[in-house]
Amino acid sequence: METWLQQLHRTFIAKGYWRLIPQGLRNTLLISLGALAIGIVIGTLIAVIKYFAADNGKLKPAAFLCDVYTTVIRGVPVMVLLMVLVYAIFAGTRNPLGVCILGFGINSGAYVAEIIRSGINSVDKGQMEAGRSLGLSSMQTMRKIILPQAVRVILPAIGNEMISLIKETSVAGYVGVFDLTSRGNQIRNLTYDAVNPLIAVAVIYLILVIGLTKLLSVLEGRLRAGVRHA
Repeated sequence: METWLQQLHRTFIAKGYWRLIPQGLRNTLLISLGALAIGIVIGTLIAVIKYFAADNGKLKPAAFLCDVYTTVIRGVPVMVLLMVLVYAIFAGTRNPLGVCILGFGINSGAYVAEIIRSGINSVDKGQMEAGRSLGLSSMQTMRKIILPQAVRVILPAIGNEMISLIKETSVAGYVGVFDLTSRGNQIRNLTYDAVNPLIAVAVIYLILVIGLTKLLSVLEGRLRAGVRHA
């Protein structure tokens, strides 16, 4: 009977299946980073529209559409959204990875919008009036005064969104993308080892999450230090 080390060697080393893990990890990180970038763009746009719509009736229809977007996206499971994109809207695509990044980005945007909106709302309303009194337009004030101050509130939450994205990408295999989880499952099917591939995948996810959590702690400490010295 095989020992655990012999089984581990047979699963990953003997036939070189360990090479599938870095490939899957690469796709997981690509999806997470790409989706977060898209989510930040969408979220910032929605947050700014809703901020200005409070005092500008012309933006009310746009704010309503933003509310519809966030309600629908937050109410639909991300796996269902991915399937709609890959098998319906982009049916026959040869780049499911790109569609997957777009899908997770659209999903992330609905959550990032609330994060950024909360950050903007945490800045004193007088800052907008101060910027306007200096001759800046509303958008210039938002870009140069409001958003830089809101970053202190936004960044830690964005980091948590990144952690959530990394774990959520584990469903990417359902639409034909070879992420970390699907590569682990592929190794399991090829070697008939039901345990070691899954443990390896779980450990890698854990390392990623712990690393990002430590990075967030350092970042939050620096932000707090910056506030004290301001």
